[in-house]
Amino acid sequence: MTFRAAIVQRPPVALDLAASLERAVEWLAEAAAEGARLVLFPETFLPGYPSWIWRLRPGPDLRLANRIHARLRRNAVDLAAADLDPLREAAARHRTVVVVGLHEIDSAFSGSTLFNTVVVIGPDGRILNRHRKLVPTNPERMVWGRGDASGLRVVDTPLGRLGTLICWENYMPLARFALYAQNIDIYLAPTWDCGDTWLASMTHIAREGGCWVLATGTAMQAGDLPADFPDRDRLYPDPAEWLCTGDAVVVRPFGGVVAGPLTREKGILYAEIDPEAARRARRTLDVAGHYGRPDLFRLEVDRRPRPPVAFRDSGEPAAEE
Repeated sequence: MTFRAAIVQRPPVALDLAASLERAVEWLAEAAAEGARLVLFPETFLPGYPSWIWRLRPGPDLRLANRIHARLRRNAVDLAAADLDPLREAAARHRTVVVVGLHEIDSAFSGSTLFNTVVVIGPDGRILNRHRKLVPTNPERMVWGRGDASGLRVVDTPLGRLGTLICWENYMPLARFALYAQNIDIYLAPTWDCGDTWLASMTHIAREGGCWVLATGTAMQAGDLPADFPDRDRLYPDPAEWLCTGDAVVVRPFGGVVAGPLTREKGILYAEIDPEAARRARRTLDVAGHYGRPDLFRLEVDRRPRPPVAFRDSGEPAAEE
């Protein structure tokens, strides 16, 4: 069964969850009207990738960093609340699978720590999976906590078996293999990375995993930041500067670009996907099957959630369940 997929690489409204959700719902409707049954949004689209962390000075900009982070925290998504409901309801309304990156705050155990999270929403509006980025990169560690493997899963959807890794997680061979080993058809890579090296990696993954690969960053210029972004003119003096060129791309199983890359264009990329093509591709090279040599190699994945240490009322650490 072939279906149409859409990759949205337009910019959100940075640091504004409500406005970014409005855009996501609008663009989901646009993609659905074009026949899309799977829609991918970039890494931390809600409410925008924290590009400022690569520009702030460690000492002199501490107050500014705290100010921006406080605003980001107030606009993060709590999946235990109703924060994502507008997009979930839109997914159900259009009977579309939606994959979206977001800043997550987990009120169940912390009101402060943020996670770089990607969520898979089914065509009935249910959240099928939540994956938190395993290792934030360089200054990203000043924004997000580390994720765990509880979301390192491939899920069944009406469109095929779908899994996702975030940005440089796609350079982690064991993380990739953990998805390959779950018979993945469609591999999604929301990111902030872009350029020829990233695109080459996406082609490699499609060949290595024998799966469809859909990837995108956010096509965004400095001028797309709202006027009230703290100290915008100093941090981003050139409105025309491309913070990320997007480079949305679709690669067929075993390699070969079929759509994109969509570079320096704030738009939506479409492609036709045949999940069966992934299964056919693995006839020759199945790295988790006949080419995996399980008699020689073994990978163990600990999928137990790793929240911060829980405490009893007595103040003593709680025993791990």
